[in-house]
Amino acid sequence: MDLTSEKKVSEGNNNPEIAHQIEDSSSQLTPDSKEAEERQARELKAGLHPLKHKFVFWYTRRTPGVRNQTSYEDNIKKIVDFSTVEGFWVCYCHLARPSSLPSPTDLHLFKEGIRPLWEDSANCSGGKWIIRFKKVVSGRFWEDLVLALVGDQLEYGDNICGAVLSIRFNEDILSVWNRNASDHQAVMALRDSIKRHLKLPHSYVMEYKPHDASLRDNSSYRNTWLRG
Repeated sequence: MDLTSEKKVSEGNNNPEIAHQIEDSSSQLTPDSKEAEERQARELKAGLHPLKHKFVFWYTRRTPGVRNQTSYEDNIKKIVDFSTVEGFWVCYCHLARPSSLPSPTDLHLFKEGIRPLWEDSANCSGGKWIIRFKKVVSGRFWEDLVLALVGDQLEYGDNICGAVLSIRFNEDILSVWNRNASDHQAVMALRDSIKRHLKLPHSYVMEYKPHDASLRDNSSYRNTWLRG
């Protein structure tokens, strides 16, 4: 399914405060590799605003039923990648809005080099924070989460792998994946940072589940280990 659409640009694109947050974050570059440093230098020379990390949007049209690793991997489709503020807005403003996506569908935003799979080497020792939303508000919270992730606004940002929006029949689910489920300080700091940046009402409960537990019970969101 083609996720591009001819919809009008989202209101977020015209919000100078949001754009400034992303630009301000990307200006404080702390590249963790020579390749990233060279990429950022090229983009700065071209007059662009490089992000700290390069990201990829992925899309999965899930088949109802038991999760099979092979079929799940086959269903994951790369949509587009970006590494600058300008590139992000070009990509994001042409993606279909969450409210228009069929159920069950997953929309993933991950750092380049990390596939949205429990078994990926960057994910296998980690886990995810889970938040359940009514469908009428999930799109707004997803956009806020995307902006925080792309703009490197969340604490322990190097420990974050990506985020997922899962479109379901009666609710939508946001999850933020991190690398190390055993680092309790980083896990709890990430929870607090998500709550703060999403301005999450106190009535919402966040749940955490390690990916190895998901592999054992073959479930993304059931049998969570931690609530906070």
